[in-house]
Amino acid sequence: MPAMSRESFKASRLFAFLSLATTVALLCCTVSPAFASETHKANVTLLKNREYPDALLKNIREARKSLLLAYYLFKTTPASILNQPGRIAEELAKARHRGVAVTVILEVSDDPDDPLNLENRKTGAFLAEKGIKVLFDSPRTKTHLKVALIDDRYVLLGSHNLTQSALKYNNEVSVLLDSPEMAAEMKTYLNRLGAGLP
Repeated sequence: MPAMSRESFKASRLFAFLSLATTVALLCCTVSPAFASETHKANVTLLKNREYPDALLKNIREARKSLLLAYYLFKTTPASILNQPGRIAEELAKARHRGVAVTVILEVSDDPDDPLNLENRKTGAFLAEKGIKVLFDSPRTKTHLKVALIDDRYVLLGSHNLTQSALKYNNEVSVLLDSPEMAAEMKTYLNRLGAGLP
């Protein structure tokens, strides 16, 4: 059997991932067409494991108008030069400094002793000091998102939280979508959660 080309191998892996995702979605839930989101065309890039922080950092650096991030957990501690979430926080501050509108939405729970609250509040305080708009969801609402919108065009979403474990060690998968329509729909969705975005 002839060797598979790199492009064919990548395409077969993407097809397998999308097939699995579709199967899981069909097995887990039935969505009425009346409530389904619109279908949009998009250029899609699969981001596996360590590819995600590189793609996110690149898009933050290239952002010209706006950055909107919503994450369940954004853990910048312990701070070190190798800390990926810390690098992301610094790049967000640089983007804000060059005039990009930056908003970050973080989860808080109703348990005051939850370590999630401590980590997200620490990161939120750092970002707010840099002039970044930081929003926390209601403690009564569980927002388990991992999504970034860049310049109302690019959408990164998937399983990666902004933690050192997720960005450096875990097996995670996300996608980068180039789709202004998808970005607009995602922003509308975030507004429906009560984020009050501009």
